[in-house]
Amino acid sequence: MKIINVAVMAMMLGLVACDKEGIDDDLSFLSTATTSNTNKVFDISNDNSGNVKITPTGEGASSYVVKFGHGTGTSAQAEVKAGQSATHAYPEGSYTVTIVSRSLSGTESEATYPLQVTYRAPENINVTTTSEAHTLKVKATAKYAASYLVYFGDAANEVGTPLATGGEVSHTYATSGNYNVKVVALSGGAAKSEKITPTMIYDPFGLPITFDSATIRYFFGTFGNAQQFAVVANPNPSGLNTSAKVGKFTRGVESWSGTYSPLNVPIDMSQGKKIRVLAYNPDPALVGKKLNVELEAGSTIVNGIAVLKTAFTTSGAWEELVFDFSPIAGIPSTEKFKQLVLRFNDATDGAGAVIYVDNIRQTN
Repeated sequence: MKIINVAVMAMMLGLVACDKEGIDDDLSFLSTATTSNTNKVFDISNDNSGNVKITPTGEGASSYVVKFGHGTGTSAQAEVKAGQSATHAYPEGSYTVTIVSRSLSGTESEATYPLQVTYRAPENINVTTTSEAHTLKVKATAKYAASYLVYFGDAANEVGTPLATGGEVSHTYATSGNYNVKVVALSGGAAKSEKITPTMIYDPFGLPITFDSATIRYFFGTFGNAQQFAVVANPNPSGLNTSAKVGKFTRGVESWSGTYSPLNVPIDMSQGKKIRVLAYNPDPALVGKKLNVELEAGSTIVNGIAVLKTAFTTSGAWEELVFDFSPIAGIPSTEKFKQLVLRFNDATDGAGAVIYVDNIRQTN
């Protein structure tokens, strides 16, 4: 009996000892948990997005409320767990960020921090312009640009035309000439950059074609392997043609080689169905060879081509070749052709032949 009582007593003493040394249910220490040394970390983007990453830090804090100092409603603040971050997009400016730190016991402390967001000036401005007669289209790109203003350079006290990123704006000038087109790249804040692009605005290209105007871009594209077209000095300023500049046409290797000219002003057949060309052939061997005048890209005959051929009758002197389209059935008087094509001696033996043309015009 005595042995049993001693054993029981030892077990009871052991249990009491374990209760004092182990974890008990007393959580009263939590009520005294506090936060201290609360700090913040601002990671401000430098790409003009305005994004600021805010990572609060502090001792004893289990969570935070970050009040951005910008925005309204739920977008004006964020709940952040310890070790995590909140990101907010700011316009350029000065702000006060408030961070509320919460301990495990629910106690709170608050601190405020100044934040300055400054956008950088845009870089690497690239301006692309395309023109058709007096109308100019402008596109722009730049690193760190939020938008653009375009100044076309033809008006005093001009107000810039807004240009969105990835967009395009157009402007029609009253007259041809040289203009300085200025593009201002905006950061979204105070910083900005600009680029000036000298730009020539040309008069509309259409009949008559004389090659003498400095404000018309005489475009004669070529096809047919090495065939060329150029505006040159008149090789024989006499007789029917004493003008200073003319077109030089060199036939290509292919028999179907030629030139093509998209026109700003279509050939309106209501104004006459004859096309007259002053032509000069320097080579007696080319007498009898024919010049083709072809009208393409009609308003109703969209895919059709009207073709006429007229032969040179002389060499060493300017002559007038006439192409009368009135006998061709199917060309209404209301037809408008948007492209002129010239070909010469469309036979296999004509490669490298040179002729000159000028004063291409339309008559009745």
